[in-house]
Amino acid sequence: MPKERRTFTDEFKSQMVQLYKSGKTRANIAREYDLSATALDRWIKQSQTSGSFSEKANRTPEENELLALRKENQRLKMENDIFKASRADHGTKVNVIRNNAHKYSVSAMCSVLQVPRSSYYYKPEPTENESEERLEKAVLDISTSSRNNYGTRKIKVELRKKSFHTSRRKIGQIMKKHGLVSNYTVAQFKPFKSDANDAKVRNQLQRQFKQEEPYAVVVSDLTYVRVAGKWQYVCLFVDLFNREIIGFSSGPKKTATLVYKAIASISVRLDRIQMFHTDRGKEFDNTLISQSLQTFGIKRSLSKKGCPYDNAVAEATFKIFKTEFANHAHFLSSEQLALELSDYVHWFNHHRIHGTLGYLTPIEARKMPS
Repeated sequence: MPKERRTFTDEFKSQMVQLYKSGKTRANIAREYDLSATALDRWIKQSQTSGSFSEKANRTPEENELLALRKENQRLKMENDIFKASRADHGTKVNVIRNNAHKYSVSAMCSVLQVPRSSYYYKPEPTENESEERLEKAVLDISTSSRNNYGTRKIKVELRKKSFHTSRRKIGQIMKKHGLVSNYTVAQFKPFKSDANDAKVRNQLQRQFKQEEPYAVVVSDLTYVRVAGKWQYVCLFVDLFNREIIGFSSGPKKTATLVYKAIASISVRLDRIQMFHTDRGKEFDNTLISQSLQTFGIKRSLSKKGCPYDNAVAEATFKIFKTEFANHAHFLSSEQLALELSDYVHWFNHHRIHGTLGYLTPIEARKMPS
């Protein structure tokens, strides 16, 4: 089935360029947002030259003529390069094609040298040492792609997707060999028992964290992040159905406005959300948020005082957020925080596998048949 052609807005292209300027590598941006390296390079160049992402705005008649001349010159250069090997033996011809595959079309070189394409694509079975090297490289790649967050269990799941079958012990040995350590430590929690729940809004969720429908229950919380020597705050909205972060915001003040901004960032229709559960912080338990939720018919639920287990999924999500993102980043401005937060949420939803989801990503879990 042919891959569906994607279109990108100028706003999205600008965001990708800003991620690159902030220090994120081309390879990571292309992989995490499923972009081609060519397209990303083109956007970066366009931003640096004309400031416009229109192809027409970035070409002059002279450039069009130069492109045509370069194409013809490359074709002639290819024929000249590979013609030298036209009388060589079969093995040498194949090596010539492999050495020039990064520059020229494999089909064109096979045609000129009269070598079947199957000869080029044939690869002998790897030896034991080669298999070991491939496994080590795969472990390193997965650890890097997870931003050093995956341990042996999740790396094993990802390896299985790539047709590698090995033990967690072996993965641990490879990680130790290369000095790879997961960002995680064992979470410790000391609950404070209290029967206090005098507010009008009760705990309607009752720790029913496993939900069978999308948007049946959305939970939220706030945390703080250091930005240019001062504290700023981040609000996240998590769908209990698939642990997807469906809304987020950041700002200098821990207020209801920050929560309202996160509500506004949710891309689905708000009347699809059935229940909204949080702790009893004044950022959540106030008239602005209550009226906003009432407008869309969303039921309220608040944890008991002093009992973080009532909002355990939100607490766990922020543990992940702090360990994988906030604790290792250095933000110089609110704009940098907002950009990198958006990038992290995209990676979290589209690329990070979750043990509670059977080692699927939130997006993969949402697409699974019910």
